[in-house]
Amino acid sequence: MKFKLYNNTGSSSQEKEISDFPTFEGDRGVNALRQVILAHQANARQGNASTKTRAEVSGTGKKAFRQKGTGMARRGNRRTPIMKGGGVAFGPKPRDYSQKLNKKQRQLALGRALYEQANSGTLNLIEEWIVAEPKTRIVSGILKNIAPEGKVLILGEDFSKDALLACRNIPRLSVTSAKDVNALDLVHHDHVIISEKGMDQVLERAKA
Repeated sequence: MKFKLYNNTGSSSQEKEISDFPTFEGDRGVNALRQVILAHQANARQGNASTKTRAEVSGTGKKAFRQKGTGMARRGNRRTPIMKGGGVAFGPKPRDYSQKLNKKQRQLALGRALYEQANSGTLNLIEEWIVAEPKTRIVSGILKNIAPEGKVLILGEDFSKDALLACRNIPRLSVTSAKDVNALDLVHHDHVIISEKGMDQVLERAKA
């Protein structure tokens, strides 16, 4: 598969062929990608929402008024869920939402996410992420040439302190190491710009 390869400033480009880039036929990998995204989102949940049942709320257990003769509906104690300040019926309790993913499933999903970005023409290469000084205008200039609009994910083998400082003031930009990127990161961005060495790392991880 061919990709645009930009120089360090993003001002000029050439085509580069990557022969071992993952390719898919039909819907292969789509279900794995969906499951991995759901698992990442579930694993991010804290699961600490909690409500009190009628047995846990504070209040008297005394019957509010006599059963018959008042003309009103019968009622028990004030801790019942139908009363203000009473317990909650079927409310949430702390629980673990985490889901387990096996290695081959993650690899397949990562490969499919890469393929989707490449197939839509939103995956581009850059020779290397080199930022001479921690200035936002340097990275903004690169993005203006490669991906002027949308959310952008930049990937690389490693990033210098100056590069990270230059990227942090751009709201639509995310920075992730190629060894840590996952399928959710790829699908949640409109454009992906990855260094050549970063691409080698990602492809090594996506090999199933």
